[in-house]
Amino acid sequence: MVTLYATLIAVLYNNFHITRISIPIAVPTILGTVISLLLAFKSNQAYDRWWEARTLWGAIVNDSRTLTRQLFTFIDTHYGTAEEKAFCERMAKRQIAWSHSLSQHLRGEDSIKGLEKWLCQEDLEQIKHYSNVPLALLELQGTDLRNAFKLGWINKHQQVELDNTLTRFSNEMGGCERIKNTIFPATYGVYIHFALILFIILLPFGLIEFFGVVEVPVVIAIASSFFLIEKMAIHLQDPFENKPTDTPTTTISRTIERDIMQMLKQNYKHEEPATGGYVSKSKVYYIL
Repeated sequence: MVTLYATLIAVLYNNFHITRISIPIAVPTILGTVISLLLAFKSNQAYDRWWEARTLWGAIVNDSRTLTRQLFTFIDTHYGTAEEKAFCERMAKRQIAWSHSLSQHLRGEDSIKGLEKWLCQEDLEQIKHYSNVPLALLELQGTDLRNAFKLGWINKHQQVELDNTLTRFSNEMGGCERIKNTIFPATYGVYIHFALILFIILLPFGLIEFFGVVEVPVVIAIASSFFLIEKMAIHLQDPFENKPTDTPTTTISRTIERDIMQMLKQNYKHEEPATGGYVSKSKVYYIL
């Protein structure tokens, strides 16, 4: 559309004397300067949202490693009972499921899809009734932590440390949801876009007297630069929309999965876990 418009102005200016209208180049220059400042501010704010999302997911990676390390530090998985080993493995694998579920939840996808690889059937039955599956998984983590304390597998100080780690997960999830649910002010983007269109409408009249027909590629180049900057800001301001410019939550979740699984194999010395990796919670906590 910009190309057609700039070409039309050039044709009318060179072939019809009555349409030879030009304006001082200072007019579109001043307008372009104002728009540049507004676009710079918008791009900066959009990048801040994207970077905050990436920072939160970086913290999720660190806390996931911390949770797994705490489990294997506080509970002796080498000489402990099968129930203690199953508890550590269940908590660690549930953390993998939580990261994948949060990624899908933020992108508006099915939060339970693919979690059967990491969760036992009892967990799947409990979380399917929740609209916020990551929250349900954190609730299960807290319940298992309380039961481990009652069974004497961890002391009260260790329970507090593990609970603090779970609290950080909740805070990080809340931060991501805040970014997801707080839209960029629509009026701000609309007004900038209208001002940009006005600038492009005036630009050929300011260039035609100096450049002649060459004003067409000049207008195209300037307009493309402004539109691309505007589009970049629009893409960055929503980091959880399943776009190529998103925060790479799927890749980060796979990194968490890789690290936790390597820690599991190292602590279990490559032993095959009993009953496919899970011991029924009802069996472990029946005495409670």
